[in-house]
Order: sequence, then C-alpha cells, then structure tokens
Amino acid sequence: MEASSSSSGAALPPPPPSIPTSSNQGVWADASPLLAAACRDLQDGELVHGENFSLFAAMSALEIMDPKMDSGIERSGYNSIEEAIEDGVAPIPLSLDRTLDVQRSIDVMDHLFSCEATWHKGHTLAQTVFTCIYLMRMERTSSHAILNSFCRILRSTCNAAISMVSTARTHEEEDLFIMSFGLPLRDEADDKCLSILNSVEETISRQLRACKAQAMSKKKTLEDLESLQDNPDLEEDYCRALLCRLRFRKHFYHVVMCMRKPNGRGLELGRKHVASCLNELNLMVKSREFLKSQSNITLQDDENCTTASGCRPVGFDVSLNSRLLSPAPPRAVKVLSWSSAIRYFEKLLNDLDVICALSLDPVLENVLHFIVQFQKSVPDLVPRAFLQTLLVQDGKLYGQNLFSDVISRALSLPDIIGDKEFQMNEFVVQLGQLVINLLKILCTNTAWQRRKLGKSLQDWSTISIQLELALKREFGETRNVLHHENMCMRVSKQLLIWTQEHAYWIASRFLTLGFELDLYSPGEYCMVYWYMYVVFTKLIEKMQLRVLASSETSRRKGKKKKDHSKDSARDTTFSSSCLLLQCYVLLSEGLSMMLAVLRNESRSFQLPSIFNTEQERFMQHFDLLQKARVPEHISYYSFKESSSRAGITDLVKYNFFKEIQKIIPSLRGSFASEPEKLAELRRIEQVAEHNRIALNIVSQVGPGDPSLRVSFEFTHHPHFAVAVVKRS
Repeated sequence: MEASSSSSGAALPPPPPSIPTSSNQGVWADASPLLAAACRDLQDGELVHGENFSLFAAMSALEIMDPKMDSGIERSGYNSIEEAIEDGVAPIPLSLDRTLDVQRSIDVMDHLFSCEATWHKGHTLAQTVFTCIYLMRMERTSSHAILNSFCRILRSTCNAAISMVSTARTHEEEDLFIMSFGLPLRDEADDKCLSILNSVEETISRQLRACKAQAMSKKKTLEDLESLQDNPDLEEDYCRALLCRLRFRKHFYHVVMCMRKPNGRGLELGRKHVASCLNELNLMVKSREFLKSQSNITLQDDENCTTASGCRPVGFDVSLNSRLLSPAPPRAVKVLSWSSAIRYFEKLLNDLDVICALSLDPVLENVLHFIVQFQKSVPDLVPRAFLQTLLVQDGKLYGQNLFSDVISRALSLPDIIGDKEFQMNEFVVQLGQLVINLLKILCTNTAWQRRKLGKSLQDWSTISIQLELALKREFGETRNVLHHENMCMRVSKQLLIWTQEHAYWIASRFLTLGFELDLYSPGEYCMVYWYMYVVFTKLIEKMQLRVLASSETSRRKGKKKKDHSKDSARDTTFSSSCLLLQCYVLLSEGLSMMLAVLRNESRSFQLPSIFNTEQERFMQHFDLLQKARVPEHISYYSFKESSSRAGITDLVKYNFFKEIQKIIPSLRGSFASEPEKLAELRRIEQVAEHNRIALNIVSQVGPGDPSLRVSFEFTHHPHFAVAVVKRS
C-alpha cells in the first residue's frame, strides 16, 4: 500500500453503510477504518500483516490490481470462445472488403509470428500462440484458404517443436514450453498441411506472375485468374507480402522435420531450408514499408507493434485460455514486437545452421569443444534441444556410435582387447552413461549447466576411486604376469587417467561458468584464479599421461608406416592443446598472484566479513569441487598459505604474462585453419599484454602506494580479467 497524505483540516469521508450480517455466515466486521489508518501511516513498500505471516506466505500472496498477480484484472469479458465469436471478435472472412481482408490476414500472420517467438522465450502456449481464436476453431477457417493453410502448418510446427523439446528434456528451466493445457494441437487434416499450403502458394504465385506480365505488357490481368483483392495497383505488393510469410512457414516446418530425422540424415537438407527461411525473413522485412503505407496509423512505435503494418490484429483474446492454466495466477505476458520476433528467428535460424553444419565427428574432445563454442552464442531452448537430440539418440553418439567405442577411440586401445569384452566392462558402461549425462548437461542453459556439472563431478570422482581400487586389487600384488594381463593393466590405467582428465575438464568448465554468470565479486577473484590455476595444471598433467600411455600402446601394437603420419598429426594437435592450456595456467597464476600481492601490501580486494568469512565464501564457491576431491588435498588453508607468501618481487621475477607472449606465436601456426582458436589466442594475448603493462606500473610505483588505484575489467576475455591501474 502506498501512503496517502491529507491535511489535518480535511474532512474525513462519511462512514460506509453497515455491512449486513447473516446467521449462516457469522458476523462481518467493517475493515474500512483499519485500511484508512494503514493508508495514512504506511510508507511505500510497507505491508500490514498478521503475526503468523511468513516468507512463504508472502511468496504465495496475491496483490490485487497487479497484472502479474491478479488473474482477473485483464479479463476481456468473454466467458467462452463461442461468446467471443458471436460478438464478432474473429470474423470469417476478416472483412467484406477484399483488400482489407488480405491486409487483416497478414496482420494475423504477423501477430502469430510474434506470439510464436514469445512462446519460444518461455511463456505458455495458451497465453501466446493459442490466444488466436482461429487456431482454437480451425474448422471455421476452411472457407478462407490463406488463413486456413497458415494456421494448419503453424499448429503442426508447434506440435513438432513440443515433441522435440520434450524428447530432449532440456526444458526443466522452461517447463512451460511443453505444456499444451489440452489445447487442440493436432487433427487428421494437419497431415496434409504441406499440400494445402503448397496449393495456396501456387495460386498466389500464378497471380504474382500474372501481375508481372501485366506490368511488362501493359495489358489486363489474365481473366482466368481471380485477384486476391480489388485494387489492381496493390495486387503485386500484397502477393509478395503473403508469399514470403507462407514460404517462411513452409521452410521452417521443413527445418524442424529435417532436424528430427535420426542419425543426422536431414542436416544437409535442413541447412538449405534454413537459408530459405532467412531469405524469406529478409523479404518480410522489405514488405513492412508497403504494409505500413496501407495502414491508417500515423504514429507507430516499432518496439510495441506486433505486426508489420502497425495495426492491431483481429481474432485474438488474451484471457480466453487463462482458465486452462495451472491453479497459480497466470503470468502477465507481453508479446514480443514484430521487430524483436524477426531478430529472434534470425538468431534461432543461425544457431540451427551451426548445428546442421556439424560434421558428426565421433571424437569426444571435438564434440565437447563444439558444444562449448556453440553455447557462447547463448542459444535459446529450441536450438539447444535440437543439438542434444542430435548428439544423443538411442544411447549412441549421433545415433551411430556406441559410447564404449567413443571411449575406446579416445584411448587408442589395442586389438588384443575384444570389442565385446570392452563394451561389457562395468566401468565402461558407467563411463558411457556419464558421458551421455555430460553431453545433456552441456546443452542446458548456463545456470542449470553449472549447477549440474558441479553435482556430476561426484559421479566422476566415485568411478575414479573405484577404478583405482580395482587396479590395486587386480594388479597391485602381482609381479610375474603374462603379456595379456599386462595389456589389461595398461588399459585399466588408461581408463583411469581418461576419467580423471574429464573430471578436471568438468571442473574447469564449472569455474569459468561462474564468470559468465557473474557469481564472483572482485574480492573473490584471487581464490577463484588460484583454484583455476590448480585445476588447469592437473588437467595438463592428465592429458600428458593419457597421450604417453596411448603412444606406448600404439608402439606395442606395431603400427604400420602409413599410420605414422596420423600419429604425428595427433601429437601436434595434442602439444598445441597443451600449450593453449599452459597459457590458461599462466594467466590464472599471474592474476592470482597479482591479486594476492595487492591484498597483502595494499589491503585492497578484501571484502568486509560482515555476513561470512573468506573461508565460508571459499566453501560456497568450491564446495561441490571439494566434495568430489577435485583436485585432491586442496583446501582453503592451501590457498591461504599460497596467497599469504605472494610478494611483488616474485611476481615480477616470474613474469607470467611475458611468458604467455612467448608461447602465442608458436600456436598461431598450429591453429591457422581454426578461426575460433585464433580468436581465442588474440584475446589471451590482449589480456597478457595489458596485465604485463599494469604489472610494470604497479612494481614501479609500489603496490603499497596509497595513490594507486587498481581495478579489474573483463574487456578482452570473458574469464580472464585485465588490470586497470590509475593514480589518484
């Protein structure tokens, strides 16, 4: 309640009439004086509540007259769809004037386009796409071929998208997406939606060709073709506006259906339809100027208009389906503007194009790299669902490769280990399931991804411990063993190293995602970079052990000469990956030491411990890593001991940022054919250069100088900060 002020001389309003009492319902009490007193005394934001009013009750409370909470405030007055139809909300035809009928049909298409984008962004289907009465009563549109064909293929596309997202199960954070609330999402005629749309498209295309022929020959339109509307001067533009919208729907439907095909069989064709969709979107944008010129609206706010023309569409009611929703109050939905919807679909299609271009490489490291790069574009729910469904099908990678084979390929296993024997190994089966879960987790949004990655680390840690115990139990006391048993021991060790390597990879992803989610404050950067330094160091160590073990196995297998080139290429790739990781190690260690020096000598970057101590913050950020023992023997006291000994002399002596600049040139040649890696090298080099300059200034002035002001910004890299030094 907001406080209301009144002068002391103002007369109080007369008391309301007494409330009648009823013996059946008890005695009513008049609360008006209490409410009036509350209005006088309460400030804005204050609340009158009883003694038993808890935080849970506050979260469940309804605020009257608030559109987000009060489900009755936005009611239109119609109690049923039939009542709205009888009142003329959704006429068929849309107008007796044929020109106005075409114009209104385009407005309905555009508003549905905006509603579909709003639904994709996490709102309910009932409050977005199915606010259209024409979709709710599709049989009424059978006499209107254009509207009927558009609505049918839209409904089929929505149904296919729900099926895809539901199968992928990436929708926990947006579970409203798959809820259909009993809406009419399908009927038998929808199987023919493409043929119906193609028939309408061909009719309009013939009319457009006739218009062009008429313009060139300056003759009348062919008599056997009926015009769309009554104004010959507008016929061609209206044909173009309709065609690009109908064709977009057709190609987008094809994109969804192609990407649902198993084993990635539809990716190549899907990419062609994506290009067609983007072309039709461009034509839709070009049609906007013409449609605006035909509307009677002079002042148009593009960011609030849900149609290209700026006109309000007929046939929609936002509250008719509100009773279908869950018992909680329906959320207030602001439909995206038409311009925003265009931008959304452009990004969606570009994301789907990236997925369609995937080479279906069965190398797990390449798959993980692709997902991480793809997530940098912050894809929405739909493309992430498509990606996950492509990656994991029937418990196989791309529906083609058993995950036991993927692991075997990563380990370069010898032929002496039979395929069946390896596939049936209990540890391989468990690791295969962990890899499946990892791929699914990486396809969720960043917030869910980080939390699930942290929890999954315990599973990876557990299987690492089990592998280690099994190794000691089977081979620990054996001295004289056969060659076959030696090979089994080596495979077990390789499997253990591979498992530990991926545990550290997950830990590094967990830590870097904290920067993307803004979870760390400047006072915590020192401990975060210290932990990153430890994890990256361990990751390099495990990578080197794995490659050395694989090389040893390959030599014992007796590789043919023609395979030597493959081995050398793989070794080159490995050394480049290790050098890139070494850059991350140096950046993390350099930043951690710089922050530690500033903490020790200038007392900066130390948060006041009003609510919790530094040790408690350490556990809050790294508790999941600590529980999984990644890495082992690492604790807050390890960090405290390391950071307390940091001094400016050591920092200058081990100039980490300068070392990075020595490594970068050798990596450029290795990554010459990989634009993403080259871009990453440029970012790392910029961070290293700026921090090297900042370090020189700090060492010259002295970190304890009171005039020195140091701050950290993420201007060149999302995970590694740049020190900005100023003097007051």
